[in-house]
Amino acid sequence: MNQKRYVVGLGEVLWDVLPEGKKLGGAPANFAYHAGQFLGSDNTIAVSALGNDKLGDETIEALKEHGLNDLLPRVPYPTGTVQVQLDEQGIPTYDIKENVAWDNIPFDEDIAAIARNCRAVCFGSLAQRNVVSRETIHKFLDATPADCVKIFDINLRQQFYTKEIIKESLLRCNILKINDEELVLIGRMFGYPGLDIENKCWLILGKYNLDMLVLTCGTNGSYVFTPGQMSFQATPKVEVADTVGAGDSFTGSFCAAILSGKPVTEAHQLAVEVSAFVCTQNGAMPEMKPELLAKMK
Repeated sequence: MNQKRYVVGLGEVLWDVLPEGKKLGGAPANFAYHAGQFLGSDNTIAVSALGNDKLGDETIEALKEHGLNDLLPRVPYPTGTVQVQLDEQGIPTYDIKENVAWDNIPFDEDIAAIARNCRAVCFGSLAQRNVVSRETIHKFLDATPADCVKIFDINLRQQFYTKEIIKESLLRCNILKINDEELVLIGRMFGYPGLDIENKCWLILGKYNLDMLVLTCGTNGSYVFTPGQMSFQATPKVEVADTVGAGDSFTGSFCAAILSGKPVTEAHQLAVEVSAFVCTQNGAMPEMKPELLAKMK
């Protein structure tokens, strides 16, 4: 019997504490949820850690309500929370609490087994701010099969990143997802600030031998660079409720489309439409419109 192969969101699982109340969040769970809407929830899983607390119990319940598989060992640290403030355009700012459960994800045998049967994994820089989770993420990536799609959704937050963390992640991934503001920061950090955005992307793609580089530029559209090809899509104009989780929905649906054999341009178009829809909804995990799900068939 063939072993099931998972699409994995790996890293921080936490609660976004928004003005209207708390909502389950964290890029890995958001990614896994959206990939699962297109690939089937049985094929996706969120991997992180929770505290032995009420919020940890609520996390398990919330993931069940969203039909999301999880592997969340309980550790002696509080379950993660983020205070989220939204400006008049619905753009979030974050205050991310430190020394929490997802900073201390153990690389146990259950997580190692998921790694060995991983079809695709999305990870970021935030969950690598603490050495325990950073080492677990590295071990996980190193244990994946040779054909595993490894997406580094760079996700720079506050001061929680270093040049070394970013470089190690670039060396371990085959797809980089980055936004225009992050690209400016990376350009300064790695010493090529003078290049325009396209040349920066081509340089990173070649230097780290990536299969793809996905660049999102908010209302100014998005790009997908592959060796010898570039796809550009304009950002649809929609009425924004909030943008929390929109980037993760882009990554999750793009990954699902690529795994389903869609050409890059079709995968890119779907991801743009999905993230635009998520911007019209409150919270990071809305139920997808049937007409968007139908595009995967």
